[in-house]
Amino acid sequence: MDLIDFELRGDYITLDALLKATGVSSSGGAAKALVAAGGVQVDGRDELRKTCKIRAGQVVAVAGCRIKVVATPIAEIASQALS
Repeated sequence: MDLIDFELRGDYITLDALLKATGVSSSGGAAKALVAAGGVQVDGRDELRKTCKIRAGQVVAVAGCRIKVVATPIAEIASQALS
């Protein structure tokens, strides 16, 4: 099983955008279809809402892959804002 750590930059990311951003899905439309087909779990529960908000600390499981969403460290966010 592939394990992916995804650094969240903000309060949340939608489920379909997360699947696309991590490369689990090739496009946003494919990500939405995957969710609609019941192929995605969030924190161990089936998730059918394509744009549900995924926040730091949550784990998304899909097709032999687990995505752990982690918060971006505050120092990194501050340095990006200054540059």
